[in-house]
Amino acid sequence: QVQLVESGGGLVQTGGSLRLSCVVTAFTPDADDIFDTYNISWFRQAPGKGRAGIAAIGASASYIYYGDFVQGRFTIFRDSAKSTVYLQMNSLKTEDTAYYYCAADREYFGLGPGGYHNWGQGTQVTVSL
Repeated sequence: QVQLVESGGGLVQTGGSLRLSCVVTAFTPDADDIFDTYNISWFRQAPGKGRAGIAAIGASASYIYYGDFVQGRFTIFRDSAKSTVYLQMNSLKTEDTAYYYCAADREYFGLGPGGYHNWGQGTQVTVSL
């Protein structure tokens, strides 16, 4: 089990950029429960809508998936030295306004929220005109 803490959200104008961070910390000092064994994804949830998968990065960073709506605007990457996964968001649109979450799992890899067992508390992203 791991703890995930998101940061980097905020208010930005249309066309602007934000970089979200997700720091992953093990609850116990288990040698097997380390950052590099977890697949990690970013999701978002707008008011009145379900949780949508944005991007997923595999434990070794060899595989990366993006949701169709990303359209080349977002980039997911991970830094093992900092136990952190980032989501760089460029060319933001008002429809990107949502609460953004990161999730981790050692078995599941993909953009379906039901597959992940570890979730952060989220960070709000608001894009204004």
